[in-house]
Amino acid sequence: MIDDIAKSTLHGRLRRDREALLWKLDGLSEYDARRPLTATGTNLLGLVKHVATVEARYFGEVFDRPSPEPLCRWQDSDGGDLWATEDETRDQIVGSYGRTWEHSDATINELPLDAPGHVPWWPEASPNTNLFAIMVHVLGESIRHAGHADILRESLDGRTGVRAENEQQIDAEARAAYCARIEQAARSAAPIGT
Repeated sequence: MIDDIAKSTLHGRLRRDREALLWKLDGLSEYDARRPLTATGTNLLGLVKHVATVEARYFGEVFDRPSPEPLCRWQDSDGGDLWATEDETRDQIVGSYGRTWEHSDATINELPLDAPGHVPWWPEASPNTNLFAIMVHVLGESIRHAGHADILRESLDGRTGVRAENEQQIDAEARAAYCARIEQAARSAAPIGT
């Protein structure tokens, strides 16, 4: 009974965070979805592509259930899953993520939580695992990258939140006052130059 509750809870959170990540692309131009927004090149469409690769590897290769999506060998990964090339469309990447969800969901639904898995890219001392541990791991990755997407989207146009239905109208004046209050507290705690 507890296994069913644990699996259902983890799977539900994973589904929610997948949707949140995709929502961050809504209404953005091709350029804004793709452009580097940090010093390391992090971008919104690249986050979607990367999380799709993470799910495909962990819910596919780890349980000997190869992904239907083309993936390079994990040993050959060069960071190309972190950004969209000029030849890849948003629809292709989002579509690939959707097909990866289906494959991941099938793995989750068909295997028990204690199903054994093997992660060859983990350290030699701990490559053997199970579905429960992989669900927790992938959920952590998804949450982490959805958080990155939150910040990137906010920096583009001020939009925040997990779902469109919970989004509130942006009150620029209230935001500016709130940020000024935080800035004042920071300056008071640590004067500039210290």
